[in-house]
Amino acid sequence: MSLTAIDSPWLAAHPLPSVAGGKDKDARGRVLAIGGSAEVPGALLLTGDAALRSGAGKVALATISSIATAIGIAFPEAAVIALAEHDGEIVSPLPDSMQRRFGQIDALVVGPGMRQTDRTEAIVAALIDQCEVPILLDAGAMTAAAALLPGRREVVLTPHPGELARLLDCDKDAIEVDLAAAAHRAADRFGAIVALKSADTVIAAPGDSDCLHYRSGVAGLGTAGSGDVLAGLIGGLLARGAPPREAAAWGVWLHGEAGRRAGNLCAPIGFRAGEIAVHIPPALHAMETRGG
Repeated sequence: MSLTAIDSPWLAAHPLPSVAGGKDKDARGRVLAIGGSAEVPGALLLTGDAALRSGAGKVALATISSIATAIGIAFPEAAVIALAEHDGEIVSPLPDSMQRRFGQIDALVVGPGMRQTDRTEAIVAALIDQCEVPILLDAGAMTAAAALLPGRREVVLTPHPGELARLLDCDKDAIEVDLAAAAHRAADRFGAIVALKSADTVIAAPGDSDCLHYRSGVAGLGTAGSGDVLAGLIGGLLARGAPPREAAAWGVWLHGEAGRRAGNLCAPIGFRAGEIAVHIPPALHAMETRGG
């Protein structure tokens, strides 16, 4: 098994789809993010914000009805879809109107702010069956999908070691002792791109012996909501047309670089997840125009 660093030469050799020539917002990619709950109502705000800051043109957020209006007021750039709820969580089945939206999007992000429940599992199963665009699964949606993914390559999973241990039904220590091996095991089992989040993040693809890795060295990235930002960032790059492996790699690098910039302005730790997202556009612009 080989390891390849996600660095400036790798990124230059795997450029993102161009948005030159004044592409309009539809042509730059449309993201639908589904998630949120009464316990974590703001998670989708972080996800949607990061999706737009990645260069995607449109974002829609689907969440429980009791918080939908507040989300829309807090994030006026997004369309907001109110979904039925029970005990503060989204319930299935999703309305027929959601199926019509699947033909109007370029990438789907599911899971930020959601818990793993039987209802979540039913929602994820329906989405994987009905939606043809690339899908990123995070948090509760990801762990609910353990038995649902084989055979669909255009799925990205973004677990941390604890979540991957639950997915693979093993001890967390077994994951941490060899992150690359664990990520490859999961990629092959679920037929998905796996971005295993840690101090040294690794990305594995099904059937690929090469593993990408990135070490940010930014302690402040270990903060509440940071994973929601990463999910939206990768989702936005998927919507722009980047292949899943490249979208995950660019997303991980941009997340780390944005965190480094936030730390330089604030302090090594103590900046909030929303402050990471602010630095995504300049980090992306610097890499695309000056090579890093």
